[in-house]
Amino acid sequence: MPRARSEERRAEILRAAFEVIAERGYRGASLASVAERVGLTQQGLLHYFPTKEALLVAVLEERDQWDTGGAGLSPQAWRLDLLDSLVEYNAMRPGVVQTFSALLGESVTDGHPARDFFTHRYALVRGGVAGALRAEFGERLPSGLTPEQAAPLLVAVMDGLQYQWLLDPASVDMPGAFRNFLALLHRA
Repeated sequence: MPRARSEERRAEILRAAFEVIAERGYRGASLASVAERVGLTQQGLLHYFPTKEALLVAVLEERDQWDTGGAGLSPQAWRLDLLDSLVEYNAMRPGVVQTFSALLGESVTDGHPARDFFTHRYALVRGGVAGALRAEFGERLPSGLTPEQAAPLLVAVMDGLQYQWLLDPASVDMPGAFRNFLALLHRA
């Protein structure tokens, strides 16, 4: 029972950290503000996450679990129809998309604690998308590109649509635009 309670507390801390980061950005978020939100002291929070960086990486890993229904970035999580569903799902949760996008943007700076996470994550994502494209099209897409050549383009479309949608949701139909891109892949 104590282990289950510890896991529940950890999940509560991750949700609170995500909220605080969404409100203030990573640099503006403090361990004290996360601890206060869950009724802990900062020292109590450090029992679960020894550093702010460890908490950030755990939040990002948890977000990937939420997005994939627990499959994470495993190869089974990658199918074009599931990517389409993920874009549709993201359109219903702007706060999550905003937090992820802000952290991604911050992570390109030298020394950012999430830089290694995102670098590794994107390698996995490109590999998973290449696998999904291979399952859909074989070794060549209708355009003649290989799955490995097309994967970074598809990922760039997903991320770019998120930024455009966050900036002007009334003008950018993120799920519709992504479906249009998938149609281009099939007709190229």
